[in-house]
Amino acid sequence: MREAVRGRGREAVGQLALTTVLYLVYRYGRLLVLHHEARAFANARSVWDLERAVHLPSETSLNAFFANSELLAIPANVYYATVHFPFAIATLLWLWVFRAPLYRWTRNVMVGLTGTALLVHIFFPLAPPRMMHDLGFVDLAAVYGESVYGSPETDTLSNQFAAMPSLHIGWALLLALALCFAFRSRWRWLFLAHPLITTVVVVATANHYWLDGIVAVALMVVVIALVRAVSAWQARRRVANGEPASAGLSPGEPAEEPGRQLVTAQR
Repeated sequence: MREAVRGRGREAVGQLALTTVLYLVYRYGRLLVLHHEARAFANARSVWDLERAVHLPSETSLNAFFANSELLAIPANVYYATVHFPFAIATLLWLWVFRAPLYRWTRNVMVGLTGTALLVHIFFPLAPPRMMHDLGFVDLAAVYGESVYGSPETDTLSNQFAAMPSLHIGWALLLALALCFAFRSRWRWLFLAHPLITTVVVVATANHYWLDGIVAVALMVVVIALVRAVSAWQARRRVANGEPASAGLSPGEPAEEPGRQLVTAQR
């Protein structure tokens, strides 16, 4: 029992260290494109034109609807500024404690999604809608409350030209799906309200385009497929070496992706 507790403690320290390193790498990588303002604004024009060409709804309509209502704008600003990271940390911590196999799958997909997003941020800097005032956008945080961002000219701690893909939407959907997999209750699908609300909020506050969310979801699907392929490859290697396909997995950890074998490990 004591050895098991020590093992979980070592794992917790390792997971914390891994998360810290990945976060620092992500933050540093985003800063690599701080001085690509011209490209970022040109790309914003291209995204706007593409959305109109494929007849996506105009973000300015939703933005204007919220901008004209303090009762909508202030909660939207608060949701954008305060829910993203706390929800992610709380969900990952709960999964690690109560659904360890699902936590590992979620962590792997999140790492892959975030790493892929970083590459897009570097090679495709994109100015968010709130900077495109000539298109009719209103920065809700600037009007109704203090923004989580400083002036682009003086804010050296964050890259404000990393709108695509939207990790707010990508993370929200991934974590909501993980929580849906973690429970059997028919009410579990209510977790999907989080990515839906997040999508409305990030567009209404003029922090993201619709296409930012679409790209995030597409990348997540690709990453999930890659994680599944890697897991299958590892299982085949173990079988080729004369080991059980589940060797190397923690007790109860599924060899397949959540939604199939994982459901048998649920309470």
